[in-house]
Amino acid sequence: MKKLMKLALGLAGVWLLTVPVLHAQATSSGQTASGAKANQATIDQDVSLLRQDIRSKKKQLIAANLKLTDVEATKFWPVYDEYSAELTKLGDQKYALIKEYAQGFGTLTNEQALSLLNRSLALDEQITQLRVKYVPIINKVLPGTKTATLFQMDRRITALLDLQLAQEIPLVQQQN
Repeated sequence: MKKLMKLALGLAGVWLLTVPVLHAQATSSGQTASGAKANQATIDQDVSLLRQDIRSKKKQLIAANLKLTDVEATKFWPVYDEYSAELTKLGDQKYALIKEYAQGFGTLTNEQALSLLNRSLALDEQITQLRVKYVPIINKVLPGTKTATLFQMDRRITALLDLQLAQEIPLVQQQN
């Protein structure tokens, strides 16, 4: 379990470092607007592949630690895939916020900073509501202990990724 978590964190670190570093290179190297857009498209593609890999490693980690019977697995994995797809959409919004923050870093107004904060908090609420929505759905296909274990693992993995994010994203006040 620790190996997969370290791998997931490593991938998350690469993903998180890619966006601000490449954005800074694009804006400071005097690229044209079309060159910067092409560079951003490449970054977005790279980040998409990294996020896909992280989701795959997360699923492997869950599979290795949840200890499902064949019957449980047959019922569980389609439901988990639905949950993961909805969570991915929220992850898309999180990435968009990070990108917006990176692009505005150094020039954010008070209003822009508060808007980013409020949208981030609303996104946290949506993630919590998604979990709340899926607890009874997953509990229909898994016993309570396995349902609780799944969401415990989900929250731990998310916390580790969020910690990595927090370490890599500079504080708003550091822009001045």
